[in-house]
Amino acid sequence: MQHFPIFMALAGRRVVVSGGGDAALAKLRLLLKTEAHLTVFAEEFAPEIASWATEGKLRLVPRAMAPGDALCAVLFYGANEDDAEDARTAALARADGAIVNIVDNLIDSQFITPAIVDRDPVTVAIGTEGAAPVLARAIKRDLEERLPATLGTLARIGKLFRSAADALPMGRKRRDFWSEFYFKTGPQAIEEKGIKSVRPALEALLDQHLNAGEKEGHVDLVGAGPGDPDLLTLKARKALDEADVVIYDRLVSAEILELARREATMIDVGKEGFGRSVSQNEINDLLVQHAQNGAHVVRLKSGDPTVFGRLDEEIDACRAAGVSWRIVPGITAASAAVASIGQSLTKRDRNASVRFLTGHDMKGFAEHDWRALARTGEVAAIYMGKKSSRFIQGRLLMHGADPATPVTVIENASRPEQRIVTAQLSDFADAITRADMKGPALVFYGLAPRTAQSVAATIQPQEVAL
Repeated sequence: MQHFPIFMALAGRRVVVSGGGDAALAKLRLLLKTEAHLTVFAEEFAPEIASWATEGKLRLVPRAMAPGDALCAVLFYGANEDDAEDARTAALARADGAIVNIVDNLIDSQFITPAIVDRDPVTVAIGTEGAAPVLARAIKRDLEERLPATLGTLARIGKLFRSAADALPMGRKRRDFWSEFYFKTGPQAIEEKGIKSVRPALEALLDQHLNAGEKEGHVDLVGAGPGDPDLLTLKARKALDEADVVIYDRLVSAEILELARREATMIDVGKEGFGRSVSQNEINDLLVQHAQNGAHVVRLKSGDPTVFGRLDEEIDACRAAGVSWRIVPGITAASAAVASIGQSLTKRDRNASVRFLTGHDMKGFAEHDWRALARTGEVAAIYMGKKSSRFIQGRLLMHGADPATPVTVIENASRPEQRIVTAQLSDFADAITRADMKGPALVFYGLAPRTAQSVAATIQPQEVAL
């Protein structure tokens, strides 16, 4: 992040604009929404700018800027539509202590003006650091359609009521009150009886929340999916937005953790195969402890919590402690990974079933029915199979599997750094070693990428994934 987003108080402060044409006009339309004292320097002015001066909305100075003209100004806009004049006036403004923006010149600007969705006093600012203005405008258009016109009215009423709402304790109870006001009680009051009914409805809602008992804690056992935040379910996103405490695994991506509320307590209980570990009993205790303290807890697991997620142990701990719980399923890594190679887990006349296996369990390398799996046409998705690849390879070959059976290994499935390794059973362990895989990997036994031209061991770049 090269530009730190802030909202600057401009009421009663001076802002200077140099320029009187279209570029200045565009900036002034936005600046006139504020309570700043605006001064515009230019030898010629657009008629609309002149009319604003006549109405007393800004002050015009009909000449080019000179040293000292930006003294006491907090912001300066160079909008001369002339590179040399913009550079000259920007230098003057910097010397006078103003923060400088030159229209359409990101490199020489000290700040940028984002695209804005205005529901005063609710303001949404959208910036791309100059990388994609078209994208910023598209996001603005989408938000304009989504945010109701009454949102600003509700926010103004709510602002005046904040001191009364301070009677509620900080945290979940106060957050629940405001959430119900903005998304249910407030809009309903305006729709049914108009703006005058909002304040009485707000007072009634506060009495209701003040007299309500303490809410009990709750645990959501949430699947974070394979890593791509776009593959997170809507129910999972909602749970993250409401969580007071998030207890997450090592494989949950940083992009998904960013979706949690800033005020939420984040607890890393990441486990690593044959490495450092937080015991399951410790995790169970954390879930119960925070829920019994009244928190909404999200236990965030990579993939789907019902697939090799130790889910039953956590449910049993919640039930034994009398804590309510809910499962929020996620997209398991096998679904995302097989999609990336353009394949299906099952196919008519090839395999009518698919096996989900783990490469190792609590006792070490996991044993399975290798003889059944070694039959021609079988397909398996093997989780945690990277470190146990030689064990898996040996067991299958020992039980008669064809050495030429295709094996595909997908590292960091669904993420930008995804890699695909294709091999035969006879050499797939060596292929993993050559690829020097560092991230989580899923092994597909019996499947090759649809685009593969041969079954020789190769590393496929991300771009070949369908």
